[in-house]
Amino acid sequence: MAHEIETSIEIDAPPERVWETLVDFDRYPEWNPFMRIAGRPNEGATLTVHLRPPGGRESEFEPDVVRCENHRELRWLGHLVFPGLFDGEHRFRLEPLDGGERTRFEHAETFSGVFAGLLLRFVGEQTRAGFVAMNEGLKTRVEGAVAAEEREGTESSNAA
Repeated sequence: MAHEIETSIEIDAPPERVWETLVDFDRYPEWNPFMRIAGRPNEGATLTVHLRPPGGRESEFEPDVVRCENHRELRWLGHLVFPGLFDGEHRFRLEPLDGGERTRFEHAETFSGVFAGLLLRFVGEQTRAGFVAMNEGLKTRVEGAVAAEEREGTESSNAA
């Protein structure tokens, strides 16, 4: 039986801007309280992911990227020890809103395997809290960058 954690947030920036921040793994320590990622978001690539759920223990795993569609979706599939025990398909989806001026960012994971239900009883709420913290960090980061660029543009046009 599969178990799902789903979260979403609306970001006042186009999907392209959200995507740029989402796949810039090297800068995650600057804004992302929940996860660190090493690797490249290319289909077939293996990532190294460190999760730090609020109030929980840090964990590391090496999932494989199963989908990477620029400005739209990033998915990976990971396993605890070996497939079938505790598997997670993590996904990020970007949906354009208001003609592409804004973005709905969906952050979710589907868990399956023999121990999925049991383990999620222990870490499910911490994991959900981590997703929400990351979503809020992404929103703050992207909207802050867009606002800074708009201020710079206004200052440049005023100086001219």
